[in-house]
Amino acid sequence: MCSCSNAASRHMIWGDLKISILVAEVSPGWRCPVDSVSYLIRMARLRGTVDKRCLLAGPALLDHATRTPREVPFHLLLEGACTIELAGRSLDMAPGDMVLLPRGSAHQIRTHGPGRRRRLTEQSGAAFITARSAGDDPEVDLFCGHYDLGPGAGEVLFASLPEVLHVSFDAEPGESVRMLSSLMRSEAQHDGPGTVAIVSALCDALLAMVLRSTPNRRLEGDVLWTAVQNASLRKVVEAVLHQPDRGWTIADLAELAAMSRATFIRQFTRATGMSAGDFLTRIRMITAAELLRTTDESVGMVAASVGYRSESAFVKAFRTATNSTPARFRRNHARGAA
Repeated sequence: MCSCSNAASRHMIWGDLKISILVAEVSPGWRCPVDSVSYLIRMARLRGTVDKRCLLAGPALLDHATRTPREVPFHLLLEGACTIELAGRSLDMAPGDMVLLPRGSAHQIRTHGPGRRRRLTEQSGAAFITARSAGDDPEVDLFCGHYDLGPGAGEVLFASLPEVLHVSFDAEPGESVRMLSSLMRSEAQHDGPGTVAIVSALCDALLAMVLRSTPNRRLEGDVLWTAVQNASLRKVVEAVLHQPDRGWTIADLAELAAMSRATFIRQFTRATGMSAGDFLTRIRMITAAELLRTTDESVGMVAASVGYRSESAFVKAFRTATNSTPARFRRNHARGAA
């Protein structure tokens, strides 16, 4: 049952574009039957930031070191072409592509063209740095940024995603991505009061589009459980998200999906990249982190709220998922908030 105490619609007006944002005020430990992607982003306590806008021409190379824990880098290509090089693989990006690196892996961005590598100049703005190639007009327009993850829920969520996500938005229905890209460009040119907040909100919108999209199949083998396409399996994902306290069994989940147990196990693993048991544990840990952060419930009550009859079993699972005990996680969060 949804425990939303109040909801209101707020609007941003930008030229002819009107963006409506539903703002819900919720009571602690809420169970609101919104869609899975919105629900997860809310619990993850994310904040998107653009670090650098790169306007490049000819051959150029940008190094990106490994990010600190709870920082997830991303790259959004608006124009031109470039290659992202990681250990053991490389990704060719085209306009409308976004790459997300949930493990914060070190990587390089390379652009191509005749002649020697171009020297880059950087100019600091109110919101981010703009890097430009010396000489010719830019051929590549690339936004480089990162997401800061909230402790606990955000970490568990991104740990459940593939090491690399490469999504092409050129097939996204409608004009949504093009409009967001135009807004980001406009703010990059404005780069003044309010730019940081606006660009951060646009980054969050892009992340929602990534989490609901099917990853680019050029990354063979990577799957994204938040974007399950099979309607029967999506029903299972939604049910577990909104009832993590239920004593789910494989038989229950298979029945919900209207499949035999063997068929369900095979199809769920193929569609999500994890077993149903691992998925159930991850969802319970995401929910538990949120309850520890937002309520004063005892550890035993939190354990029961996410389907654990044994507090010790819950503590063990939580420590495995977050490298922290529930009590320490709550203390650390309270200290950080203070």
